[in-house]
Amino acid sequence: MRFLLYLLMFTFRKMACQRGSVSGEIINPFEQDAFSMANLCAAIDILPNMYGRVNQLGIFGNTEGITTRTAVVEEQNGVLNLLKTMPVGAPGNYNKMGKRKVRSFTVPHVPLDDVIKAEEFSGVREFGQPNQMKTLSSTMNKHLQSGKDKFAITMEHMRMGALKGIILDADASTLYNLYTEFGISAKTISFALMSGSPLAYITTTDVNAKCRELLRHIEDNLQGEQMTEVRCLVSAEFFDALIGHPNVEKFYVNWQAAAQISGADPRKGFKFGGIVWEEYRGVATDENGASRRFIASGEGHAFPMGTMNTFKQIYAPGNFIEAVNTPGIPLYVKQVIENMGRWVDLHIESNPLPLCLRPGVLVKVTLT
Repeated sequence: MRFLLYLLMFTFRKMACQRGSVSGEIINPFEQDAFSMANLCAAIDILPNMYGRVNQLGIFGNTEGITTRTAVVEEQNGVLNLLKTMPVGAPGNYNKMGKRKVRSFTVPHVPLDDVIKAEEFSGVREFGQPNQMKTLSSTMNKHLQSGKDKFAITMEHMRMGALKGIILDADASTLYNLYTEFGISAKTISFALMSGSPLAYITTTDVNAKCRELLRHIEDNLQGEQMTEVRCLVSAEFFDALIGHPNVEKFYVNWQAAAQISGADPRKGFKFGGIVWEEYRGVATDENGASRRFIASGEGHAFPMGTMNTFKQIYAPGNFIEAVNTPGIPLYVKQVIENMGRWVDLHIESNPLPLCLRPGVLVKVTLT
């Protein structure tokens, strides 16, 4: 009888251990602090960035997290007028102030849903490890990195759109036409490097004069803003036509020789006519698998560098109760385990809006 009593006590204790109520060996990992929203957001922020060239240049380094879903931009045009001389004692010149305009932009919402299933890491060997099994943490990290990479290329696409003056969605529809929003006309300069079919160089084109036209347009539209240089990101076709043009080729040969000594990529940072020319090869696929170049063939886009307030990156709060009325951050992550514990639903989102507040400084260049 005593033996049976001990046997029953052992059985109940074993069952309790399996439920985690006694020894705590079996617990729900998603109830731990490491998988809270705050810690997941911090974790994804530490993961390596896969952003493109626009992010590397730091053009949108002026980042602001707002507490609403709508960004309000206030514009006040400075008025510079000449003051005429007046007789002593006469009324002074009247000080004219600039007009103020307020524009509002609804910040785009970009969500991404994912699922982590138990069989994804149950009994699976860790990649490159002969004796180590995959863990929940490493599996979660893999999904977070995959999600962050997708947001990285999405942000590169949107920022490139802001540099072009037209911010596009993933399906190529227009989110914001900054020229229309600010009531100005887009500036396009044909460099007339080539023409005909097949294309042939136009040897009479004064490329330096085209560069001066571009620089003067940007300077006129800075409206008191500062800059350090003008950079132009161009397609491979435009770059090849530029460096091969008879009026540019000898300058490029000399510059390339110096670049090769230093080991630099000759396609990056070729300065000619006061403009830094750089080949840009950004490309991504949409949800239908169609490949889309961020800069079209034979085109390029110029903009000022080193500005104070011309370019701005805005983030709105996440679509969560705990994020309401708090400053937005680049990425939000949240997870919830399925009722039966068979999988985990993972949600990542960003609410970004890159803006060029002076779209008049943006210039599109064409090959023909």
